[in-house]
Amino acid sequence: MQLPFPLAEEPDAATREKGRLLFAAESQFLKGVVAMDGLPDADRIEVCFAGRSNVGKSTLINALTGTKALARASNTPGRTQEINFFTQSDSHYLVDLPGYGYANAPLAVVEKWQRLLKRYLSGRANLRRAFVLVDTRHGVKAVDEEIMTLLDQSAVTFQVVMTKADKVKPAEQEKTLTQVRAALTKHPAAYPEIVVTSSEKSDGLETLRSIIAGLD
Repeated sequence: MQLPFPLAEEPDAATREKGRLLFAAESQFLKGVVAMDGLPDADRIEVCFAGRSNVGKSTLINALTGTKALARASNTPGRTQEINFFTQSDSHYLVDLPGYGYANAPLAVVEKWQRLLKRYLSGRANLRRAFVLVDTRHGVKAVDEEIMTLLDQSAVTFQVVMTKADKVKPAEQEKTLTQVRAALTKHPAAYPEIVVTSSEKSDGLETLRSIIAGLD
């Protein structure tokens, strides 16, 4: 019997090449957006990355694009509350959403960011998929459930990407995956495959590149 939410299979040669070609192009920071009227034209395929603070989101984006300082760490002043757009080739936007679950942010700041996020997710017709990053050491937390519920409500398909897989032993990883699968069964917008990655060891990056390149 196949497990619910199986691990994404490694891409075949053709699919892998499609992903390689997309990410062989230079990735560039386009702009940081703090209001809906600042969004770039919805003229290309768009994917976004969401994850709680310290999940390794910036590190993953940098590893995915092969650009060391493309996405800055979430504690960089001035960029923590922005939706950051990066161009990937002339066909894709990669969108870095602010890290959530940051305990020290003022309530007014959090509420403003949540309003912007809701409007972005519900009003971006070219958004093909959201990648929700989950730390393999910790599994799905309450703040992750909140973003998943918001994606359900916005009818945005999301796919879980496990980060920092190299930091845990295989038995612990399986335990976390069991917890994640159980959590995902409650979310109708969840895409039925999980990607396990390690930015440090480059595990899963080819698979993720291929998935993004295959979205129409």
